[in-house]
Amino acid sequence: MLKKASDQPSSSPGGSDFAIEARAVQKVYKGENGEPDKEALKFIDIMIPRGSIFGLLGPNGAGKSTFINILAGLTVKSSGTVRTWGFDIDENPRQARVSIGVVPQELVMDVFFTPIEALEIQAGLFGVPKANRQTMEILKAVGLEDKAHAYGRTLSGGMKRRLLIAKALVHNPPVLVLDEPTAGVDIELRRQLWNYIRELHARGVTIVLTTHYLEEAQELCDTIAIINNGEVAACEPTERLLARIDEKTLIIRPESPLGKVPDSLSAFDAQIGADGCLSVTYAPRTIHAEELFSLIRDAGIGIQDLTTRESDLEDIFLKLTYGVDAH
Repeated sequence: MLKKASDQPSSSPGGSDFAIEARAVQKVYKGENGEPDKEALKFIDIMIPRGSIFGLLGPNGAGKSTFINILAGLTVKSSGTVRTWGFDIDENPRQARVSIGVVPQELVMDVFFTPIEALEIQAGLFGVPKANRQTMEILKAVGLEDKAHAYGRTLSGGMKRRLLIAKALVHNPPVLVLDEPTAGVDIELRRQLWNYIRELHARGVTIVLTTHYLEEAQELCDTIAIINNGEVAACEPTERLLARIDEKTLIIRPESPLGKVPDSLSAFDAQIGADGCLSVTYAPRTIHAEELFSLIRDAGIGIQDLTTRESDLEDIFLKLTYGVDAH
């Protein structure tokens, strides 16, 4: 039976409630050939609660990969402190590294090894005694049991993605970082990976997820941080983050074509689309839907059909990273 992350110590050293604590972390890449230095991370603070599914979002070049590489020990930060499962990555690098499993975005592997060989080698690198290894259990958990002895070059892209997750689990880490785990996979496999992420979380693993699919973050994550230009633009529980834009859009298909937006709706963001529908964006905290319907009826607009659209993570992401409205 595959071990649970709860088989790890119930609390991290020092009794911290955080799986990852990053305080005032800065990373500066020195410029070459006369180019100026680049500050990839600007003294960021990110606190990831134990037992959470934490989303790390941001546009390309925002600093997400730099932060993950610092956690993985692949990049040396310029300043600040980072603790993984309570272990300072500078003072206790080995313990910190053992506390985390990282699944990279790139499908990097030796295609001449079979999955069972790849996991055995990875377990050896982490010093897992042979008696404690769970190679076949892990392969079964990620749906690769029947491919255990197949060469890596024969695996599909989705299978290779699952093998990377399996390799990150060989030392039973309490924290798992998934860097764009569903990039380039089809919808069915994406849903399968979502379900497996939930299973890992249910076993007590803290998940850190980077993704460009905003639907994925909204579906899976209980807390989300948005990084932009090396700074944390937002870091809140998902529901609270979504509540930051208190907007709804009422989309009405009128019985008769409208020549212009009625004057009674001029106080709202009201538009007539190319399809003839009238869209009215309003803040529920300032006006009730019934009052809005009264204004529409008073303008003599007959309603053939209507739908509503609420703000989602895409709206917030665009506002915080690009300063634009998705509507």
